[in-house]
Amino acid sequence: MKVTVEYLGFIKNMLNKGIDEFELNEGTSLQEFLGLLANLYGSPFKKDVFEPGQEDVKTGFVVTVNGVLIGQLEGVKTKLKNRDKIILMSLMSGG
Repeated sequence: MKVTVEYLGFIKNMLNKGIDEFELNEGTSLQEFLGLLANLYGSPFKKDVFEPGQEDVKTGFVVTVNGVLIGQLEGVKTKLKNRDKIILMSLMSGG
């Protein structure tokens, strides 16, 4: 199956890219997919976004699948489907 991931904000600058497409096995969980990204992008991704084996993304990051926050789904246990669009973005803060 094919999924698209879009990077916004801090992570877009960190990876120096906006969009990726991946071919995954049917039934891959978001947790497995984030682990794949962590292994692909290395230490900066693991430090700031997601550490493989964890039950959530790091504080300050938000993930959506098809426009729905993962907290409204099954979190990182969410099973991905063909043509899903995942967005990884940092939370904005300020005042």
